Amino acid sequence: MRIHIATDHAGLEFSTRLQEHLRSLGHAVVDHGPVEYDALDDYPAFCIRAAQAVVADQSAGVDALGVVFGGSGNGEQIAANKVQGIRAALVWNLSTAELAREHNDANVISIGARQHSFEEVVSFIERFIGTPFSGDERHVRRIRQIADFERNGSLLPDPRA
Repeated sequence: MRIHIATDHAGLEFSTRLQEHLRSLGHAVVDHGPVEYDALDDYPAFCIRAAQAVVADQSAGVDALGVVFGGSGNGEQIAANKVQGIRAALVWNLSTAELAREHNDANVISIGARQHSFEEVVSFIERFIGTPFSGDERHVRRIRQIADFERNGSLLPDPRA
């Protein structure tokens, strides 16, 4: 599997170690930055580029997912989710990693590097990568509704109207 990774300065050490770990498992890893520590760097462009690469790979039939890091993971998740076709999930335990894939077919995982040990992060990512989308009709339907809104702003009728 191809794994696209992005971080800000808060996750740089995690990213470097994680890339080595993922490569040792046979994954092709693409780093989208930064290349050196800068306490004032800005994460949005790094995360957006990683998300764009996931969409491009998946559109081309390449088995790919993304991993974005920051201090909390919140901003990185928000940035990645601005890319059409991305379903980025903030993950903080094994259950959220699994459900992100199983129920939401998330294609990017976001993690707070300052919130977890390296071992926890690795376990979250391995669970995320190793969990397939369930394909259950209700999940497919909900994901399609989100994609429809993203594409053209359409929503189901308001039941209160």
